[in-house]
Amino acid sequence: MDNTSGVGVLDKAAIVLSALEAGPSTLAQLVTATGLARPTAHRLAVALEHHRLVTRDLQGRFVLGPRLGELAAAAGEDRLLAAAGPVLGALRDHTNESAQLFRRQGEYRVCVSAAERPVGLRDSIPVGATLSMRAGSAAQVLLAWEEPDRLHRGLQGAAFTATALSGVRRRGWAQSVGEREPGVASVSAPVRSPSGRVIAAVSISGPIERLSRQPGRLHAATVIAGANKLTEVLTRHAAQQEAQNTV
Repeated sequence: MDNTSGVGVLDKAAIVLSALEAGPSTLAQLVTATGLARPTAHRLAVALEHHRLVTRDLQGRFVLGPRLGELAAAAGEDRLLAAAGPVLGALRDHTNESAQLFRRQGEYRVCVSAAERPVGLRDSIPVGATLSMRAGSAAQVLLAWEEPDRLHRGLQGAAFTATALSGVRRRGWAQSVGEREPGVASVSAPVRSPSGRVIAAVSISGPIERLSRQPGRLHAATVIAGANKLTEVLTRHAAQQEAQNTV
């Protein structure tokens, strides 16, 4: 299928945005990923940055910008967030712990949906909270399936190791105990796009006293089931869209 529209500058801008879908990129990485000439890639990235379709992380790398999320929300097409509320609520009720959905944004992960434990001691992470990608089970999940060079950079200064991430990939879930915050444990599992790329992490978190020092033994299966439900929603929606487009 020909992916060109005939409007060259728009096609090239789309190539840049598609390349950034994989994560933060330096200009050199963007040139490699897109096949565009360096001046062209730079000019397009800066122009997209002006319109907030692209932004920069703390290292100055290009990342997808906030305007994309705003447009998706305005169009009502953010199926992940729409489905997250009921899934996280069920996860909270089943585990009796707070549940969250995290997305990666540059060097951080952002809580984009949450279901708080209503009473008692809990780990409260409000929607919009920005947490480190260097610690915590959700950070492990969001990093574990990255390309090797991005994974290597993400491990610099991290509280977890490459061996730990290998275990995450093998099991399909991650746990942390006092890694992000003393006294707090968590379990996370990946949400995948229809193409199989990890785009978010579903988590539960709470005090070690309840979750124990092996929280995965208690709740990994439940967290995986919640993450898989969200993956299924995205896959089903993509299939419906494809079917409509072929009619």
